[in-house]
Amino acid sequence: MKQLLFSVFLLPVFFFSQSPTNYYDGTSGLNGYELKSKLHDIISSKTITWHYGDLPNFYGQTDVDHYYDYDASNTTYLLDMYSNNPNGTTAYHYTKENLISSAATEGLGYNREHMMPQSSFNSNYPMYSDLFFVIPTDAKINQLRSNYPYGIAGTPNYYTFTNGSKISKNGTPNSAYTGRVYEPNSEFKGDIARTLLYYVVRYEGKLNSFNYYNGTSPANDTSPLDGTEEKAYEDWFLAMLLQWHKNDPVSPKEVERNNAVYAIQKNRNPFIDHPEWVDSIWSQSHAVITPQAPQNLSSSQTSAYFVNLIWTPSSDRDVLGYKIFQNGNSVGYTKNANFTADHLSPSTSYQFTVKAYYRNYTESPESNLLSVTTLDEDIYAKDLMITKYLEGTADNKAIEITNKTGHAVNLNKYRINIQFYSGTNYYSPAPYELEGTVEHNETFVVLNPRANLSCITNEQAKFVSAAPQMTFVGSNYMELKYNTTTVEAIGTYGMNNSSTLSDVSLYRLPSVTNPAKTFSLSEWQSYPTDYCENLGVLAASDVSIYSSNDWSVYPNPTVGNTLYIKGKQVEKIQKSSIYDISGKFIQQENLPFKNKNFINVQKLNPGVYILKLDKESLKFIKN
Repeated sequence: MKQLLFSVFLLPVFFFSQSPTNYYDGTSGLNGYELKSKLHDIISSKTITWHYGDLPNFYGQTDVDHYYDYDASNTTYLLDMYSNNPNGTTAYHYTKENLISSAATEGLGYNREHMMPQSSFNSNYPMYSDLFFVIPTDAKINQLRSNYPYGIAGTPNYYTFTNGSKISKNGTPNSAYTGRVYEPNSEFKGDIARTLLYYVVRYEGKLNSFNYYNGTSPANDTSPLDGTEEKAYEDWFLAMLLQWHKNDPVSPKEVERNNAVYAIQKNRNPFIDHPEWVDSIWSQSHAVITPQAPQNLSSSQTSAYFVNLIWTPSSDRDVLGYKIFQNGNSVGYTKNANFTADHLSPSTSYQFTVKAYYRNYTESPESNLLSVTTLDEDIYAKDLMITKYLEGTADNKAIEITNKTGHAVNLNKYRINIQFYSGTNYYSPAPYELEGTVEHNETFVVLNPRANLSCITNEQAKFVSAAPQMTFVGSNYMELKYNTTTVEAIGTYGMNNSSTLSDVSLYRLPSVTNPAKTFSLSEWQSYPTDYCENLGVLAASDVSIYSSNDWSVYPNPTVGNTLYIKGKQVEKIQKSSIYDISGKFIQQENLPFKNKNFINVQKLNPGVYILKLDKESLKFIKN
């Protein structure tokens, strides 16, 4: 009882320490999955991803036991939900220094436990080191839990641990899964439920790419994820989490940890700050009916590498979103009545359809079939580009990525990969995944949180990460990937790159307009160590309008209907193309200057245009 009295004494310090003012702005009046998506936007913005190796030291700030086994002479015991006995004597204790890799019995030390098994997200960052659901637990119990889901212990029981938690055959009601589950001590069931609900809010947008039941054998389905971005969990598992949340309310221990993690990681668990939001999101009833098919599917812009799709938005409030199909295969979903299908090939025909889906995931019939043929070329980059690379002193590591693709890009399928040398061979750790959206002509920075650069701070960078990918030195090969495909390479794979990448800042030359899978130093301007001018700033000269042949147009703006061109060997230009400022193709002419030095622009409306001459571009204005 001494420990309980101490926890009550701490209530004024911890329990009433809540979220910062305005942290949850924009949530008023929302409920259901709209609230969940808004919370995702809030808790995913400006977070810091730390290295997995940083966590044991952080546990000294986030997981010291002030509540159950506190003693004035032992102020550094970690609170382990897998072994702590809140109703009696805890069999053993350890401090943050007692990290071990494996154990033959309980009580020898602790591991870093992923409450959502790392096999569900392939051990990728930022999930891999998220302090909210990577906690210190007894090493032996952690090993035995393996990747089994949480659940209600059934029969037979395989293990009972010193605090009463168990590993047994699944006895959770209404579940087809018949494998093993881990049932924690009831004192901590609400803590675990709120953490796992945080997980599917924090990583909304990626859940469909995580490992979940694929329809082969529900009896062996260890992942409770259901493949949806909104509901997220299978019905039996979600019902259990909601019950655990109800039966075990938020404790002072959770509030203390929420505040401590926020100080380190810069985001919060909203269900500790607002427990009522659990029911607001997931305790919604939905009618089981079929929505109407989306109407008037068309293309608002067709380019060489992407197509912008639009359709009439549904007036039915039960429509949660839309699924997009390309040549019969699902390529994404959206909550809006528009979608950009990208990573297409030039001069290629594609067929698109769209289905609406309700909050209960019933789907509509398909929309009308839209056939589109991409252009043979355009003025835009094929994909994202790495435009700056800073390999500075100590932790001064940063990369800048720029979008010149002509459309907003969803980053959820992009990842940064790095290659290390172990002394005998090269290897690549699990990648760091990007997330969110980057607009056309927008640039952003991925920064090491311990960097001390003169031109940028953690607050100004879009991504702040100490993941292995942002601990690079000049010898490493690095790449930007889309799914498993290399988009951009820095250095040479399987080689020591010290001669080109050590102690240097590399800035992409403005004349380079597309990413390169093979690194060439000739595409970069080299600067001294820690040089970082204009990092994260897209200069006007960088906006895909260039000419390296000293070609120019006049008069600009045009006075009449004739646009003249002058420069070296203009008569050798094979093709001229005109696009409006959005990138829409207007007109084209082959060998335009074989017998003349002008282009007729009579048919153009007043506005800003781009004249593409072979592979170079010039901007002009039609009055």
